[in-house]
Amino acid sequence: MKIIVTGATGQLGGLVIQHLLKKAPTNQIVAVARNLEKASDLAEFGIEVRQGDYNNPESLHDAFVDGTKLLFISSSETDDPLRVVQHANVVKAARDAGIKQIAYTGFAFAEDNPFALVHMATEYAIRTTNIPYTFLRNGGYTEFFVNPSLKANVENGTIITNANKGKVNSVSRSDLALAAATVLTEDGHENKEYNLVSNNPWSFDDLAEILSEVSGKSVVHQSVSFEEEKNILVRAGMPESFAETTAFIYTTIAEGKMARTTDDLQKLIGFQTPIKEIVIKALQG
Repeated sequence: MKIIVTGATGQLGGLVIQHLLKKAPTNQIVAVARNLEKASDLAEFGIEVRQGDYNNPESLHDAFVDGTKLLFISSSETDDPLRVVQHANVVKAARDAGIKQIAYTGFAFAEDNPFALVHMATEYAIRTTNIPYTFLRNGGYTEFFVNPSLKANVENGTIITNANKGKVNSVSRSDLALAAATVLTEDGHENKEYNLVSNNPWSFDDLAEILSEVSGKSVVHQSVSFEEEKNILVRAGMPESFAETTAFIYTTIAEGKMARTTDDLQKLIGFQTPIKEIVIKALQG
């Protein structure tokens, strides 16, 4: 059996391979990367590294040859029509190379998310191949919100968002990588869909309390309007388009659209990394 991982030099792909090394022999793991130089550290572990570019169908076919299971990590391209083409290239190459199972990293509760159309299109494309699939519908990364930038919040004593009391069902990137590695090394996950989100959502009020506890300094959450948040982020040096996107994410949280939960992740890996643990790591980083 050969387990093929695309996007192997990315943050999620790299973590998946780390977990796979604890679950499968090295000679069963194949790392696919667009840039082979960036994958040199993987080769040092004895992992076979193959070149594959989502924009080059021929390279993908060669990268997938003799593979049994494929972890298809979605493209990071921001141009959605181009992503659709890239994903179609991957799906066709997997079919033509004889892949026996595809695990695809989509987005949680994609049917109800207007921003997940590419993921839905990709899932339907995979279904057309009749290859057994596992749809890993990942929630947002906790690290998007909980990262070393929180040190500044500790220093000034505030977290400012327009999220109000909204809850966040985010998950650590490592937990999602472990879920993927579990699906790739176990039987019984064929033709299943998993919405991988936290079953214990947190709010920014909760985050402020945890920061206060961990740092020993008082930190409070201050909720502001969309425009105020956007302007604060721009003044902090964030590009206006990204500041607007971030404020929009907070609005989504305020409206309760990121609070939905399932036990899928808990059932797959047996635990969830507590947000407090992620906060501690972020402040140490």
